[in-house]
Amino acid sequence: MRRRELDGCPITNALQMVGDKWTLLVARELAAGPRRTMELLNALLPISSRTLVGRLRDMEKDNFITRTNFGGNPPHIEYELTERGRLLLPLADAFRQLAQTLGCGECEERKERAGDYCGICPKNPTYVPTREHEPVSEPLRYRRRNDDSIVLL
Repeated sequence: MRRRELDGCPITNALQMVGDKWTLLVARELAAGPRRTMELLNALLPISSRTLVGRLRDMEKDNFITRTNFGGNPPHIEYELTERGRLLLPLADAFRQLAQTLGCGECEERKERAGDYCGICPKNPTYVPTREHEPVSEPLRYRRRNDDSIVLL
């Protein structure tokens, strides 16, 4: 994401780092542990591979995630949240609570579309509320259809 020179306000600066639509969603997916690029791509449907790779690069530059290249053919690359990146998880949870307070219907729509609630939804039978956000594992249920794109890292 292109950074602009702003007025120096801490809120403005923080929003510039995490205000992107996909940043908190990537953090939500990485809360369960390291993920490969294609796992993230499948979990974050309908994100494009170009958008995901750009967002991952920005998050790595901001020290929210680490990128580990295990080599091999095809390349085996994993992304993982850093301690700084874990600071985003309570913010994601706050957005979930806000959506519920505002009467957001996404939970039911997600259940209908994906067959289950997201990992941090209180309607999920495996959800356990905690003071500190703990990693939540959620099975991948999305599969891209007819996507012949190549992800270059």
